[in-house]
Amino acid sequence: MNPAQTDAYLRRLGLARPPAPTADALRELQLRHLRTVPFENLSVHLGEEIVLEENRLLEKVVGARRGGFCYELNGAFGALLTTLGFEVTPLAARVHGDEGRLGIPYDHLALRVRAVDGSVWLADVGFGKHSHHPLAFAERGGQQDPGGTFSLVEAGPDLDVVQDGKPQYRLEVRPRVLADFVAGAWWHSTSPASHFTQSLVCSRLLEDGGRITLAGRTLTVTSGEGTRDVRELATDEEVLGVYRERFGIELGSVPEVRERG
Repeated sequence: MNPAQTDAYLRRLGLARPPAPTADALRELQLRHLRTVPFENLSVHLGEEIVLEENRLLEKVVGARRGGFCYELNGAFGALLTTLGFEVTPLAARVHGDEGRLGIPYDHLALRVRAVDGSVWLADVGFGKHSHHPLAFAERGGQQDPGGTFSLVEAGPDLDVVQDGKPQYRLEVRPRVLADFVAGAWWHSTSPASHFTQSLVCSRLLEDGGRITLAGRTLTVTSGEGTRDVRELATDEEVLGVYRERFGIELGSVPEVRERG
């Protein structure tokens, strides 16, 4: 990333450049990212190509002020963190599904991040409803977070990331590079078996710790206290207005789930 790209990214997050790559700076960067850049799969249904190259990710997340799914969000975030002086290592994970089944290889991309004091963290801005703050990578006990109680549990050579007692994904500790995830991104954006091709989602964290999610035409707003408001949007104008006003995404027409063979 060049200085102009870095400054533009930080402006999108509403942050000044941190004076040093500290754990506190990482914590603030992740929280602001979750609140500002939505987790969304609109490209899958708009016919937009997903390209896992740094400049293309920055064009989308910063230039077009869009979001993305894990490969795009953590790919772009990792590039920002590296530019700010953090040591960043992409890691592959497989998401836990029903009945203990694991997803495909390279199912998810997360980040191992080393701060200037040597502390190591699991950072993830691309898993939807998850931890608000980075998780201490070496800690094996419960870690309290506004998103719940998280733990990293040894699973052979890997680690299970567990939220409130439920395994979320199995993380490999072998270092990867962004290009390793191209096949996973292709599968998730094209396969009829992928949940990303079956439905539309756009979601971000709210300032009070709640969450706003637009799934097709269903708008769900959950407060930090746990109250939940669900309503169906009746018109295209309402849907486009929510994308614009609540997620900062300008669209010419309402996305619809694409039919696939």
